Amino acid sequence: MPAWVWVLIAVVVVAVVVVTVWQAMARRKTGHLQDRFGPEYDRTVGAADSKRDAEAELQAREERRQRLEIRPLSQAARDRYLERWQSVQAQFVDDPRTAVASADSLIQSAMEERGYPVEDFEQRASDVSVDHPHVVENYRRGHNLAKASADGSDTTENLRQAMRHFRALFEELVEPAADQPIGRERGDTSAPRLPIRLRAADESPLASRDLRRARARGSRRSRRRPWRRGSRSTCPPGSRRRPAPARTQARARCRRGAGRAGCCSRS
Repeated sequence: MPAWVWVLIAVVVVAVVVVTVWQAMARRKTGHLQDRFGPEYDRTVGAADSKRDAEAELQAREERRQRLEIRPLSQAARDRYLERWQSVQAQFVDDPRTAVASADSLIQSAMEERGYPVEDFEQRASDVSVDHPHVVENYRRGHNLAKASADGSDTTENLRQAMRHFRALFEELVEPAADQPIGRERGDTSAPRLPIRLRAADESPLASRDLRRARARGSRRSRRRPWRRGSRSTCPPGSRRRPAPARTQARARCRRGAGRAGCCSRS
């Protein structure tokens, strides 16, 4: 076969390997982003021109998030924000528009204290989507409703919906579970070991009793007594059992007390 044919075959094989590896890496990247962003992944893909552009944007968000120093709220700060939220909710009864604006400002203040940049709303939403992908859309909707309220085009129902949307993100920002590390910040993700007494298979009384019986049977079998004439256990040492016809003929002698020696033949 000419040399150029071998070269062509090698090039085709290398191309197939490269394409296979690239597809595997693309699937792995997509799976990672879907797990990390959840519903935000679907929203971003639907709004982007292509899936590649959407995944590039989400990956850029993740890389930017890793450079931020997000810190948890102290217990005093958490209590202070919860108290202020209660005041905002009480204010909604008398002045819904002002209460919605106060809720938006309170969330922005909590984000800033935790370390999120707050200069631009779209950037705030992008940053918080990495840590809170399931409620970031609530934040967007609440912000849009609050903006419409500031322009004068609002209704009481819209303001109520805005408060609900803001509350979804606010609770995640201040609750202790929000302070746990996420994604690559996690350390050992292995499942915690159960106590030894819970992992043991023979902890229950019935299981323990059955296990003791099985061990006792095994112990008795291991201590089986050696062969004696008249015993029905095994053939004498140095002998073997007779073939089936011979055993049938010798069975009567065995019953008459000839012992197992009558059922066995000498080797």
